[in-house]
Amino acid sequence: MTSGLWELVLKGIWVTVQLLFCSALLASAMSFVVGIARTSRRWIVRFLAGFYTEVFRGTSALIMIFWVYFVLPLAFGWQLVPLWAGTLALGLTYGAYGSEIVRGALNAVDPAQREGGIALSFTHWQRMRLILLPQAVPEMVPPFSNLLIELLKGTALVSVMGMGDLTFSANLVRLALQQSAEVYTYVLLIYFVIAFLLTRLMRGLEKRLKAGVGKEPDSMPARELKRAETTGVGAGAGNAGGAS
Repeated sequence: MTSGLWELVLKGIWVTVQLLFCSALLASAMSFVVGIARTSRRWIVRFLAGFYTEVFRGTSALIMIFWVYFVLPLAFGWQLVPLWAGTLALGLTYGAYGSEIVRGALNAVDPAQREGGIALSFTHWQRMRLILLPQAVPEMVPPFSNLLIELLKGTALVSVMGMGDLTFSANLVRLALQQSAEVYTYVLLIYFVIAFLLTRLMRGLEKRLKAGVGKEPDSMPARELKRAETTGVGAGAGNAGGAS
């Protein structure tokens, strides 16, 4: 490819990264707000949070992008630029999935921890901030990592608005060169590299968060050792060795 075409691809990568960052921020905010709301004791709060989750989980992200970009201007009389339209559609859609991750992680905290907070006369928000979230957040990182990768792949949908993301730019290069195989192979590799870097970043975040609450990241040797200690397999092996 010529330098001009490579520059077009690089601009597309930058647009994709911007969209990923902005929509991930919105999705994270919606995940925690709605996920915590779904654990509320007030039924109206749970209902509204559940309604949002079901609506955005039950609709296509592509159709949501169309709706935000083409229908909202008809209803309100103003037009969002493609970046913010994509951010709004993707952030709200993936935030609905993320809210279930938050809700599940909060509900998975040992009930004794909640009871301890009640015994200490903590308010609901004190228990949430000081007890539940510090223990639940490290468990959210692996599923959030998967959701972030899905969001990265979902950013390709904004090309339908004519937004110059990686997919849109690559299609222009393909039309210019008439080389579909080579161009789309490059695009696959670029998406893979970005996803791999995000996975490594989230893995490092998981280790840091678990270290902060005195937990070790899941690893096969550690799990096997713990299982052996629990079941007495190690002791049995030691006795057998001594007998021989």
